[in-house]
Amino acid sequence: MTTQISLLAEVPEDLSGNRLDQIAARLFPDYSRAKLQGWIRSGALLVNDKRFKPKDRLKTGDILRVEAELVATEAWSAEAIPLDIVFEDEHLLVVNKPANLVVHPAAGNRTGTLLNGLLHRCPRLAELPRAGIVHRLDKDTTGLMVVAKSQVSHTDLVRQLRDRSVSREYEAIVKGVLTGGGTLDVPLGRHPVNRKKRAVQENGQEAITHYRVITRFRSHTHVKVKLETGRTHQIRAHLAYINHPLVGDQLYGGRMSLPSACSITLAECLRSFQRQALHACCLKFCHPASGKLLVWEHPRPKDMEQLLEHLASDHKLEPA
Repeated sequence: MTTQISLLAEVPEDLSGNRLDQIAARLFPDYSRAKLQGWIRSGALLVNDKRFKPKDRLKTGDILRVEAELVATEAWSAEAIPLDIVFEDEHLLVVNKPANLVVHPAAGNRTGTLLNGLLHRCPRLAELPRAGIVHRLDKDTTGLMVVAKSQVSHTDLVRQLRDRSVSREYEAIVKGVLTGGGTLDVPLGRHPVNRKKRAVQENGQEAITHYRVITRFRSHTHVKVKLETGRTHQIRAHLAYINHPLVGDQLYGGRMSLPSACSITLAECLRSFQRQALHACCLKFCHPASGKLLVWEHPRPKDMEQLLEHLASDHKLEPA
């Protein structure tokens, strides 16, 4: 699927003397710098009907013209996968992702993903990078995600994520009793042995996680987590680093253990909880078209709610 793009703009006086790629980014803000540079190099973006290099300097009155095609970036198949859509308009949609759903196709998961379902609901998403998906949740993490439905929205949402103006809050149930909240500001990189994992690395990517206690139980803690950065497995790796891994985390949680003298119902619940107890409960960002601050909240899924009930029944709650 392709879409024809035709753009025309004149260099204003205040941009005179700047590089072509810098001017194009200012005049055509709906498209990424990488996309514009590609059009310059291919000849799809001309200056005064001539080819220029991205670094060439322009002057007042120069005319930029774009005649290009947006082509579907990947040949992923559309599939009729049920989706829990929380909000949708012409610019974006917000989805509540269930557990056991991979977000993006990869080796071993070419079909049956959120992306395949999104393409079935909105075929034009095939024109956007990763079908408009601008951030991810792990397969077994539940909760809210935003998906762009246009190039304009995609560019703006990616910018908001980069500028850390998107607020993403999670609820989690961790092993052990946390004495209080805090901030984890430790870099993450690939684990030196297990390539599926992330680990604290001195030369890794910056990763910042804020957390606070909601409720303490006898051997577990219910916490609210807020991401400042969005690295792969960030919450899971950070909480495991402080020896409070998520309940049910098969990759970071270590051996399954039960609280001493716990109830039979709690023991059964913990044994059967086979995913990380993590839910993206709140999402805040500015609408790409209106600029209005949007806030969505979504309640915990049933399995986390039942686990919290069993933890509460097993031991008298302590105030956070």
